[in-house]
Amino acid sequence: MSRIALVDDDRNILTSVAITLEAEGFEVETYNDGQSALDAFMQRLPDMAVLDIKMPRMDGMDLLQRLRQKTKTMPVIFLTSKDDEIDEVLGLRMGADDYVTKPFSQRLLVERIRALLRRQEVIAKDDAGEVEESKSLVRGELTMDPLRHAVTWKGKDVSLTVTEFLLLQALAQRPGFVKSRDQLMDVAYDDQVYVDDRTIDSHIKRLRKKMRTADDDFSAIETLYGIGYRYNEE
Repeated sequence: MSRIALVDDDRNILTSVAITLEAEGFEVETYNDGQSALDAFMQRLPDMAVLDIKMPRMDGMDLLQRLRQKTKTMPVIFLTSKDDEIDEVLGLRMGADDYVTKPFSQRLLVERIRALLRRQEVIAKDDAGEVEESKSLVRGELTMDPLRHAVTWKGKDVSLTVTEFLLLQALAQRPGFVKSRDQLMDVAYDDQVYVDDRTIDSHIKRLRKKMRTADDDFSAIETLYGIGYRYNEE
């Protein structure tokens, strides 16, 4: 049973999410500020943490920074408000693994938690030499390893969130074929979650930006205005 730490100053969120996660078979620990969570983490680390960014005593950014001094590998998901794009970018640079924007579907959060725990399990087995070679997706200069949640472009590692990985995988699986925004929404979110076109566009924008950290000339993801996106092998 995986232990999940929830850290948020909104007691309604703590209660409702904890009930959902416990119903899914997780052990849940809740904290309503960053300092109390950090004190507990110093004694015993959970398997992963879900952190709100804006909290009293110690916010999510400060907590993540202190946490990464103790562990580089424990998965962390940020809960952010709709207008916190800068915080999202900073959080990912500091070592968060993914973020979910409020208001959020609890089913979506559960799936993101499961995806990160699966990745962590594979990494642990890989380090122990127990994982068989997985079937990588290779498209031109792009290599994607779904089991390890690993992406390389021209041999350089690119760190993507769960959502960005799923979107890139969906596009790269069929080069030259157009994926509409609705189709990409179905890939990244469950059918109980409503997101608008701009959400997908924002993810694609960040995805391109990250790929360009490996190659300034990256242009494999093409926009077809009014239609969607497609992947072109380079």
